[in-house]
Amino acid sequence: QVQLVESGGGLVQAGGSLRLSCAASGRTFSSYAMGWFRQAPGKEREFVSVIAWSGSTNYADSVKGRFTISRDNAKNTVYLQMNSLVPEDTAVYYCAAGRRPTMTKYDYNYWGQGTQVTVSS
Repeated sequence: QVQLVESGGGLVQAGGSLRLSCAASGRTFSSYAMGWFRQAPGKEREFVSVIAWSGSTNYADSVKGRFTISRDNAKNTVYLQMNSLVPEDTAVYYCAAGRRPTMTKYDYNYWGQGTQVTVSS
């Protein structure tokens, strides 16, 4: 019902910024919670942020104050603005869609292919 494609990843120096985008297709985009997760080599996929259909947001403690999630329902797009990046942010970032705005990866039914973010020191 929902197809997701991430973009905006790349190589950035510590302290820099990136904005990730997730383009979605599907008639019911606005009814889904949209989340961002990330996965580093050798680690499990972890929650980063989520925005609900109501516009309310949640963030992992590790990114609070640095990352901002937003969505533009008219464009069927969700964004993740990442500021003050540190090497620990290096990972593949995945966009996900689910019925409920949880912090658990297993609650999301639709996933993009991911975009690589590398933060150098």
